[in-house]
Amino acid sequence: MTPTKRIWLDGKFVAWDDAKIHVLTHALHYGYAIFEGIRCNSTPDGPAVFRLREHIDRLFDGARVYKMRVPYSREQLVSACLDLVKENGLKDCYLRPIVFSAAGEMGVNPLKNPVIGAIACWEWGAYLGEEGMEKGIRCTVSSWSRIDSKMLPPQAKCAANYANSILAKTDALAAGYDEAILLTQEGMVAEGSGENIFRVKNSEIYTPTMESGILGGVTRASIMQIARDNGIAVHEQNFTREGLFNADEVFFTGTAANVTPIREVDGRTIGNGQFPVTKKIQQVYLDAIHGRVEKYKPWLSYVR
Repeated sequence: MTPTKRIWLDGKFVAWDDAKIHVLTHALHYGYAIFEGIRCNSTPDGPAVFRLREHIDRLFDGARVYKMRVPYSREQLVSACLDLVKENGLKDCYLRPIVFSAAGEMGVNPLKNPVIGAIACWEWGAYLGEEGMEKGIRCTVSSWSRIDSKMLPPQAKCAANYANSILAKTDALAAGYDEAILLTQEGMVAEGSGENIFRVKNSEIYTPTMESGILGGVTRASIMQIARDNGIAVHEQNFTREGLFNADEVFFTGTAANVTPIREVDGRTIGNGQFPVTKKIQQVYLDAIHGRVEKYKPWLSYVR
């Protein structure tokens, strides 16, 4: 990670190395933090953040689930994201807004502690690699189950949830794979360690339902709309791991991952090793985030 000049911390721009918190920050010990991952991309009209307001809305939705009082308005955080990109002079970058319980009292009750926010941005390429986006990646079905809504709210992007992802991801890497796929406790496909998942069968797309415990991905929703706009049927429908093995194509979506094909799951080549539907959607998505598709320009918030 290459440091940038400034980070937005509790309403002020501070130097990268000066964006510090106390070692007894409550969120560091208990994971009481809600965050977002957002991308800014270069366009013919200048840098533009993709679906910024939807991301900030999801942050507030997650905070509400966790009874966290966010001390900023949605407009403040929207403006702070755009201003931060401008402050750092970047054209393409990843943004990480986060609100969290600060230092105060310890213990599992966070409600007496102040909540503060920060936003950082930095240049970050494709999360699963440019080669992965082109040639596809290798995945394994994890032995760890996706968190269930009876345990933790999976649709709130809370830092605590990602311990589940860390276990799955590190095991997959240790076994020589690029990424993990998690199942629900009932054995249905949920998502990757940090991505939503889609399968293609007979030129139609299937993705797990929200009730399966997935994160409601902003990119996921965008891909579903792009597919339908291009005449591709989309079904929100749960499926087993066999549904992956027997698919014609499988792909991940996410802010960090963009649209990444999966060429293999647990030693099984997916389909014939080609991804025509995935590639079509991938290209439209990349054109959309870079401001090259007129109908999707309302998804962009420009840095002025």
